[in-house]
Amino acid sequence: MGKAVKWAGIVIGGLIVLIILILLIAPMFIDVQKYKPRIEEEVAKATGRSFTIGGDLKLSLFPWAGIAFSDLHLGNPKGFEKKDFVSVNSFDVQVKLLPLISKDIQIKRFVVVGPKIVLEKKKDGRTNWGDLGKPSKKTAEKKSEKKEEKTGGESMEGLPIKGLAVGEFAVREGEALWIDGATGTRREIKDLTLELKDVSLDQPIQLIFSAKVDGQPLSLKGKIGPIGKEPGKGTIPLDLALSALDHLSMSMSGKITDPVTRQQFDLALQVDPFSPRKLMEAMGQPFPVQTTDPEALNLVSLKLNVKGDPQNVTLSNGNLELDQSKLTFSARAKDFSKPDLAFEMTLDKIDVDRYLPPPSEAKAAKEGAKPAPEKKKTDYSPLRKPVLKGDVRVGELKIKGARFQDVRLTVKGLNGVYDIDPFAFKAYEGNLLTKATVDVRRDVPKTTVNLNGKDFQVRPLIKDVMQKEFIEGTTFTQVSLTMEGDDADRIKRTLNGKGELQFRDGAIVGIDLTGMVQNLKTSFGLAEKTEKKPRTDFSEFMIPFTLTNGLAKTPGTQLVSPILRLKAAGETDLVQETLDFRVEPSFVATLKGQGDQKDRSGLMVPVLVSGTFASPKFRPDLEGMLKQQLKEGIPKTDDLKKMLEGTGTKKEGETEAPEEKIKGLIKGFKLGQ
Repeated sequence: MGKAVKWAGIVIGGLIVLIILILLIAPMFIDVQKYKPRIEEEVAKATGRSFTIGGDLKLSLFPWAGIAFSDLHLGNPKGFEKKDFVSVNSFDVQVKLLPLISKDIQIKRFVVVGPKIVLEKKKDGRTNWGDLGKPSKKTAEKKSEKKEEKTGGESMEGLPIKGLAVGEFAVREGEALWIDGATGTRREIKDLTLELKDVSLDQPIQLIFSAKVDGQPLSLKGKIGPIGKEPGKGTIPLDLALSALDHLSMSMSGKITDPVTRQQFDLALQVDPFSPRKLMEAMGQPFPVQTTDPEALNLVSLKLNVKGDPQNVTLSNGNLELDQSKLTFSARAKDFSKPDLAFEMTLDKIDVDRYLPPPSEAKAAKEGAKPAPEKKKTDYSPLRKPVLKGDVRVGELKIKGARFQDVRLTVKGLNGVYDIDPFAFKAYEGNLLTKATVDVRRDVPKTTVNLNGKDFQVRPLIKDVMQKEFIEGTTFTQVSLTMEGDDADRIKRTLNGKGELQFRDGAIVGIDLTGMVQNLKTSFGLAEKTEKKPRTDFSEFMIPFTLTNGLAKTPGTQLVSPILRLKAAGETDLVQETLDFRVEPSFVATLKGQGDQKDRSGLMVPVLVSGTFASPKFRPDLEGMLKQQLKEGIPKTDDLKKMLEGTGTKKEGETEAPEEKIKGLIKGFKLGQ
């Protein structure tokens, strides 16, 4: 028995030695070069491209099975700029054979030098990679038959290996070229280097990557792993740092758990402060955004934690710095088939006007713009799926010149209905509270808005927004509106609702209604002009209104001033942006009546307001005034005399008494028109 075992061992040992000798000696007697034309032919046949290996093929079998070649070229289809689609200067790989039996991969060397790929897209949309991977009809039929014959298979979780060790892994002097014939752009990557060190399953793998993108440096360094004894399972740590163009630096650290099955991740991201403007300048590209402030978008930084899996993502501890503004935020998303979204954002301050286009460019674009094509119908179906809950707070906000403080917006959405409650802020010594609902369950969105504001100082608000001054005072407002559509024209045409504006202890700037009442010469513009800006002071100015399809009517407008009681009625067409009002002021002779509600006697001089929003016009309605007086009886001579001359008797040297002037004035009006 012992001799049998001994001889069996000798035979097996001899066979092993014989196999090793064969593996060592075989490459010396096998001429692998004669197989090169066959390899080139088969690859060319499979790809439909020219394929050549310029250098010699080298083969080794023991102890390291290896293959090496040089000067490889895979050609481009006809009609493309470059001759080669892929080329490689040299390739060398060596793997230990015997450990492969036990699924232990030991790679001594994997080195690629000078790989180059050219990706090109023609003006007609053709690409030099579009025909790759498309088997011939016969090959496809054979694969289909084999697939039908296959009755089952085994699924694998993770990688089917027990060990991994790589001595040298490197890609050096790599290049990539992108050519877009449609846009005329070219992008080039050169000096690409990729190295992996300490490659194994039980220790971190060091990663070193560098390249030049359009001449600008890009690098990625860090550690990945250890991967673990069961690749694809367990927790894999990450710690990577990216540097780009000497202007952008960012890092990512954390872990990935069960990347093959659960695919969970917990990562911390950080983007160090950088200037987007300098980054684009380093890339040799113009900055894509024109801003009013040329110093805007000059500083950005970001910190953020990202945690989740393919079904859930959570953002936490978010900090974004944009120039002088700082934003903290968090968000979560789950069930992406019907997204359940939630977010919170707090911004300390921001001047939005800095980031808007320069006024000159915006105006030029508006004036030179061609008539806009018919707007395509908006698809609101994606907005009917999400469940949304969000909260936004802003300490200080400036937009279109207006300044706001303590801004808060809370939004909730479900089944295509979004409720904004509240949208509130402080501004110009006042407060505003708004509640709104946007309904996109149908093709045309419907919006309702309820707005309540109090104690606003309207003069600085209008001055900041419009650079004009036409009214001042403390403002109160209460408005309820409904509207449909998503463009300005349709919204104005479907605007309905009601509300009231109140102005207290203020003035209408630019028109002197008191002067119109007191002096017809002022009304006609016959009086001498003064440098003092005309104004009409009031203690209360109330404007109740109703809106019907964009037509605003104000039947009960009232103004109370020291010597006036004003009533106005008319309408404003928001679609045509026109005005049509008649203002009837009642003259009060003394200040005693200020603030009371009693009607005062006196001659009325109606004022007509017409024109457009951009250019309103004011003029006294003398014809209407005289018609009214004729109905009630010819006005007292003393009243008209005071208005025309400021006196009740004929002055010395006058050739015509006031009564005669009045008669001539009446004759001058065509009362029938």
